[in-house]
Amino acid sequence: MVKSENIPELNVGVVGHIDHGKTTLLSKLTGKFTDTHSEELKRGITIKLGYADMTIYKCDGGFTNKNSGKKCSPYRYISFVDAPGHEMLMATMLSGAAIIDAAILVIAANEGIKPQTEEHFTALQAKKIKNIIIVQNKIDLVSREKAVENYKKIKEFVKGTIAENSEIIPVSTLQEINVNKIIEALAKIPLPERDEKSEPVFFIARSFDINRPGTDIRNLRGGVLGGILKKGKLKKNDIIEIKPGLSSKKGNQYVYKTIKTKILSIRKGEEEVGEISPGASISIETGLDPFLTKADSLTGCIASKEKTLPEISYGIKIKTNLFKEVSGTSEHQKTEAIKMNEMLMLSVNTTITVGIVEKIKGDEINLRLNIPIVALHGENLGIARNISGHWRLIGWGEILL
Repeated sequence: MVKSENIPELNVGVVGHIDHGKTTLLSKLTGKFTDTHSEELKRGITIKLGYADMTIYKCDGGFTNKNSGKKCSPYRYISFVDAPGHEMLMATMLSGAAIIDAAILVIAANEGIKPQTEEHFTALQAKKIKNIIIVQNKIDLVSREKAVENYKKIKEFVKGTIAENSEIIPVSTLQEINVNKIIEALAKIPLPERDEKSEPVFFIARSFDINRPGTDIRNLRGGVLGGILKKGKLKKNDIIEIKPGLSSKKGNQYVYKTIKTKILSIRKGEEEVGEISPGASISIETGLDPFLTKADSLTGCIASKEKTLPEISYGIKIKTNLFKEVSGTSEHQKTEAIKMNEMLMLSVNTTITVGIVEKIKGDEINLRLNIPIVALHGENLGIARNISGHWRLIGWGEILL
């Protein structure tokens, strides 16, 4: 991996139905399998968000993910987020959608558009992801006629949506057919504007302990935070605050305590850097006891410099925008209006909370939250309703208070 500091960066989510080939596709692009959690390896599915990265090179013959040395130069650094496709893990997928700039939607030609294909696509729209590449995977498993039929169904599926003009690339991941076309499409995605002047906002998508069992206490590394810097800058030795922070139970209530720590090192892929601006996913080693960060215990929190984040909120006011239909079910259902005292699940940045509707005025609602959040004015969030025992995305909202 080349140094990424001086080349443009892009965060790309890889989404789609379970077993349609997302993780295998990423392994062909980056040389890395993102399913590194032990339970994921046993079950063959992605449970947590997976990460991988690659550099796109511009060469005489076009774009490639390999530096052939033939008049090649680094062109773009891509950080991938592999989102789970299983319907029971939709909340995790929504957390992934909060930290990406663009997406690859994978649809297997032999199975076509499935309920979670629709739900993931709906989530991309809820999170306002406009740059989408559609990969029609596993074309080696179907006839030419079946592939063409499937292609037409995909075109019909995205008609009238944000992805109506998105490129659809027929691919065989295992046979490595047209994988290079995906690289070319990634190289053409417009880069988003980055805000480097505001106070930093770092969305934590993973937290973990990198120490091996039995490590001598003198050689222990601090707890690590993984995620995306959405705006501002952070550098080594900065003191940061993490909110909502650590939770503990007092009586029958959970209370949250803000954490303060020092940045010990910053890594982007395999590379250690001294300072970061908004761009690719990164990992930050902190001065925290690794016990506090293990098993994703701080996932969903937000980090920034001292005294710059708002106080945590147990209530929120949002402006809602509901979809016409509920996706993710075998039969499409009309989305019913939100009701007083209804319980809704909200995906806010990389965290999930549940709230009770306390007030409705037109398309604006107030909710009481059972898990507090750091409410950033103007940020959008996903709104889900419990339908037949499953949380289904029904729309999106904008934080007003």
